[in-house]
Amino acid sequence: MHIRIPGRRVGRFARRLMRACRGAVATEFAMAMPVIMLIVLGGSEIARYALLHQKLARAAVTMADLVSQAEEISEADIAQLFSAVDPVMSPFRMGADGIVILSSVTASGGDPAQVAWQRSGGGTFATANSGLGPEGGAASLPAGFVVRDGETAIVAEVFYSFAPLFTAGLIPVSTLYQRALFRPRFGSLAAVAP
Repeated sequence: MHIRIPGRRVGRFARRLMRACRGAVATEFAMAMPVIMLIVLGGSEIARYALLHQKLARAAVTMADLVSQAEEISEADIAQLFSAVDPVMSPFRMGADGIVILSSVTASGGDPAQVAWQRSGGGTFATANSGLGPEGGAASLPAGFVVRDGETAIVAEVFYSFAPLFTAGLIPVSTLYQRALFRPRFGSLAAVAP
């Protein structure tokens, strides 16, 4: 008995089958690509948001710590300290998107704590207002934080207008906020020297 194997037909059939598989893979890839892009871009946006929060917290702590280390502080000292914000915030730039507000909160004579002085700088974000209140007014301190008679607290507040890079239009622009509170180490810092 003689068996004949159709070699050409099998070869053609195998090539057609391979082309069909390539088309299926290309179709599956085209269907999966938007989902993959959403995951990649969303993940990078989340990472950028988390990094920005860390940088804001670091900037608030750094500014409050640097001020609290001084025995006394002048306007020139404060201006110089504001120049340290951009290196701390790198790769983010404060510019028109951010601002730092430094405040000194004191209490004396049994009166409630008041904002003794307040300065802003490091950026030009115009819509930020201190959560403590205005200079000379009663201080709105966080729950559990007390400034007793004769004590002073240095508060650094950092505001940043976060605008998503990849998901603009899907996620709204929001103002991020971080705050750090320190007690002065060497002086009262209840006033700014000229």
